[in-house]
Amino acid sequence: MSDAPRPESPIMGAPTAPRRGARAPARRGPESPTMRANDTPPTEIDTDGEGKDDRHFVTALARGLEVLACFKRGETFLANHEIAERCKLPRSTVSRLTYTLTKLGYLHFVEEVGKYRLGTQLVALSTVALGGLDVRQIARPAMRELANFSNATVGLAVRDRLSMRYVECLRGPAAISLNIDVGVRMSMVRSSIGRAFISVLTEAERAPLFEEIKMLDSLAWPQVRADLERAMEDHATLGCCCSFGDWQPSVSAIAVGFRPGGGLPPMAINCGAPTVISEPKFLLDEVRPRLIEMVRRLDGVMGA
Repeated sequence: MSDAPRPESPIMGAPTAPRRGARAPARRGPESPTMRANDTPPTEIDTDGEGKDDRHFVTALARGLEVLACFKRGETFLANHEIAERCKLPRSTVSRLTYTLTKLGYLHFVEEVGKYRLGTQLVALSTVALGGLDVRQIARPAMRELANFSNATVGLAVRDRLSMRYVECLRGPAAISLNIDVGVRMSMVRSSIGRAFISVLTEAERAPLFEEIKMLDSLAWPQVRADLERAMEDHATLGCCCSFGDWQPSVSAIAVGFRPGGGLPPMAINCGAPTVISEPKFLLDEVRPRLIEMVRRLDGVMGA
């Protein structure tokens, strides 16, 4: 793929930059469901269009989770109208959802700014979730060794919808490094780590994922599909997927996907840095065999 900047699309758009929510006049407390009753919302839609024909799908639950997921890295506060815009939901619906989530501790209303922030109950959930990923502890020593050797950033990621979410990240000693840490989300189709994840999926797992990606931007899909096919071929022949300027023009990275077993989903590990630190040739010639060997030892490490 070319390193030249592209127009943004739902598939190929650039990674979102952290931003801080603007301050608002103080309010007396979290909005109750009646405080937005006079809003005239746009047509109400199912979350991601998923519940239309599935009687087992609980739309209210999906919408509540969408509210929690709309908070981005680097921002602390969101108001109901900002949440409604991001989730494409009526503000009256969002008011009921934020009220309920606040009562349960998943959101916290900050009176000084009149907005919500994520609640401490989510910390408990994330701690339990990360604690169940024992592969992180197993992989960490080898990831640290590779980060020091390559002078780059080495990360472990899992799928998060149509993105990849980092669950472990280690940096080399270089003064310049990627601004990536645990919890950061990465493009699945433009990053080496996302392409490597796709490469280790079975055909049955890959087909519905490709359908979801296609639905986001049908015009961009033919080129995206061709790029992903090349990436899967690279994973089969080179042993890794590459992203040399595809995610960001000045960043080079390679990645290898694997299946840890033990009921855990497929994962991928990448090694990347600004190109001035780690050039593509160095990554392919020196880092690639070490990354492949490290991931080979992790494949199936958690058992059947």
